[in-house]
Amino acid sequence: MSLDIPYIRVGTAYFKIIEKPLISGDKVKVMVRWTRETIISDHGKSYLENVLKLDGFCCIPDHLNYQPIVENFFNTYNELNMKPIEENFSLTELEQLIPNSLHFVKHIFGSEQYEYGLDYLKLLYEKPTQTLPILCLVSKERATGKSSFIKWLKNIFGLNMTYIKGDSFGSQFNADWASMLLVAIDEVFFDKKEITERLKYLSTTDKDKVEAKGKDRQEIEFFAKFILCSNNEDDFIQIDEEEIRFWIRKIKPIEVEDVHFIKKLTSEVPYFIKYLLLRPYYTTQQTRMWFTPKQILTASLLKLISKNKIEVSLLELLNLCFEKIDEDEICVAPNDLLLLLRKTNPKLIISASEIRKTLKKWDFEPQSNTKSYQGIELLSHGEFVKIERRGRYYIIKKDLFYKIFDAMMQE
Repeated sequence: MSLDIPYIRVGTAYFKIIEKPLISGDKVKVMVRWTRETIISDHGKSYLENVLKLDGFCCIPDHLNYQPIVENFFNTYNELNMKPIEENFSLTELEQLIPNSLHFVKHIFGSEQYEYGLDYLKLLYEKPTQTLPILCLVSKERATGKSSFIKWLKNIFGLNMTYIKGDSFGSQFNADWASMLLVAIDEVFFDKKEITERLKYLSTTDKDKVEAKGKDRQEIEFFAKFILCSNNEDDFIQIDEEEIRFWIRKIKPIEVEDVHFIKKLTSEVPYFIKYLLLRPYYTTQQTRMWFTPKQILTASLLKLISKNKIEVSLLELLNLCFEKIDEDEICVAPNDLLLLLRKTNPKLIISASEIRKTLKKWDFEPQSNTKSYQGIELLSHGEFVKIERRGRYYIIKKDLFYKIFDAMMQE
């Protein structure tokens, strides 16, 4: 930021541009509120005549032609500290200079989506306002590189990226991330549909309301991209069968751990940015999120959709059982539900084990011993009847079930 003196006035408020030291030894320029009286005390009243006076704030993301002042407005989007190397190289030469970066991109996006991953990173740098899919990095295992990927992007995009906890996303206050390019959300488990819907809305909108404690809500231009990280592969978020916004990558463990890997990646950043700028796009824009659903389709996405379909099918079946058998509780075993689902939803691929896991997720526990119980049978003409059975069954209480049903099936 090329200002003759380190102070500016925006509207009627004064600010100082300071260089904040980082653990790495680098410094980053930040703007902090300053008082007019302090400036006069430090420099004299006549010094105020030299302070740059601006009309207000704006947020214009641009990594290729960054401007700190845009038409007499202070640009709150931060200039990147990491710049592409000025020296000229060919693509082949650059590839030799960034082996760790390219290997890491392949590790995160896989060989089959490697070029799409490079396009995703190129779009972040060249077209920061382009709408992109919600990137989800999932794995039950440790030492996969999910956190390293977030740290690497943070090194590239600096103060224009932040990370928050999953529970923070549900808060009404969003001033700390609403104007960011990248928002990484860690420890994601969105079990409430309204949170998922908000995430989906934000991933495609160009406007949002920013809200801070004690301040009025203001509408802003919104261009943030979301990256979700979760140790829960199977059901960290509810996704419909027709969903096209999510790019879910299951990340494998890194075979050989290198404690200096982040430092190596950081040292390659100027060359990697140069590589992204020189490398032509592998894809062309086909949708508003650039990529087509087919291009970002993964087995992890299909698995998540399947899990959600299983839950919905079970909810609908048990709801039907309660409607047909007007009692306060019903007794069922996983095999009972499996047979009923095969009759009511023959296209659904499901196992008794998956049903058992779903019931456990809903906090239903089986009886401790094998006992006789009144199970449920669906006759050929569509009538539900009770039948004597024996096994480890679950007691599904009507009031508890409908709390789950209402929470999960709400629009």
